[in-house]
Amino acid sequence: MEQTQYLILLLIALCSVSECVQRQYHFINVLKTWTEAQRFCRENYTDLATVDDMNNMNKLNKLEKSVNDGGVQYIWIGLKKTGVNKWHWSSGEPVLYLNWGSGQPDGKDECAMMKTGEWHDVSCGDSLTFICKSSNNMNTGLVFVNQTKNWRDAQSFCRQNNTELVSVRNQNENQQIQKFINDNHRSNEYVWIGLFRVRDSWQWSDQSNSSFRDWASTEPNNHGGIENCTVIKPKSPTQWYDISCDRQFPFVCHEDKLILINETLTWTEALRYCRQNYTDLVSVLSVQMQRRVMNVVKRASTEAVWLGLRHSCTVGLWFWVSGETVCYQNWAPGNGTDEDCERTVRSGAVQSGGDQRWISRPEHDKLNFICSRYED
Repeated sequence: MEQTQYLILLLIALCSVSECVQRQYHFINVLKTWTEAQRFCRENYTDLATVDDMNNMNKLNKLEKSVNDGGVQYIWIGLKKTGVNKWHWSSGEPVLYLNWGSGQPDGKDECAMMKTGEWHDVSCGDSLTFICKSSNNMNTGLVFVNQTKNWRDAQSFCRQNNTELVSVRNQNENQQIQKFINDNHRSNEYVWIGLFRVRDSWQWSDQSNSSFRDWASTEPNNHGGIENCTVIKPKSPTQWYDISCDRQFPFVCHEDKLILINETLTWTEALRYCRQNYTDLVSVLSVQMQRRVMNVVKRASTEAVWLGLRHSCTVGLWFWVSGETVCYQNWAPGNGTDEDCERTVRSGAVQSGGDQRWISRPEHDKLNFICSRYED
């Protein structure tokens, strides 16, 4: 018993230092149009760079500063205008849950706030208090900011403090956030959340569904009506600008390290396959990695896809076969607890449809699976 308690305490401590895996970027100092750059990246790497959160934006900034000799004016990334209107989360998470009040959204405004647990679309220029939440930990880290700002300034405030405007994934989180608002004595006030609508929405070249944006203050402005592609302008801080797709600039590619295998194997067979051909079955250590997994599993032929997640009956805990602890969790209701060790060993999979949560499956089920090429 003492040994088990010690292991549990050790795992909790390790969760505080676990880091999420970031994208691998490659700066290409060759002048090309956006379409030519896209073709080059797809032929030599994975695609033109997708930037799906502030961690990856900061990584891109460091790459740009390390290779730029001061003569580069703009650098292409993989964001292009589509003209489709959609609601997005500031953090870049997919919109899986909505809780609009009666008659909302009315289609007139483009930012969302919460009042008494319901959402309303209002003008982004209104000044409201707001809630920040760490984008690396979806279970803790709520901060009520008792300052009134417009939506864009509230977003900037959160990001300057290494957080994001709060996003809401399900009814339980919605209730938790409203309770947090009540606890801060703002139960009848309007409070910004991180939901916004883009009338001329943009799409990443790799078709990922991340809604993360880091536009400069006056962008996108579609000057001349022909600015449909996105560049970063090397300076501090680096931010995004819309510009004509026909101009020629250097660009950044990204290399995808997740590979969906459309064979159907048991969990043990999938583990062996990944270790023989790549690095390992994928570990999902953060919400950022979960979003990347969600993009990959859309192409699966089975209703669920194996992850590198395994249950230990000895200590009654789930663990990643890569050696990482299970800190970030994304279980579907009724999964991840109270495993029946007398019947069969359980392993973890992610749903390929719906909201793509994790589920517990018998290890002998035959499913598609995701291999990772990450060495760390």
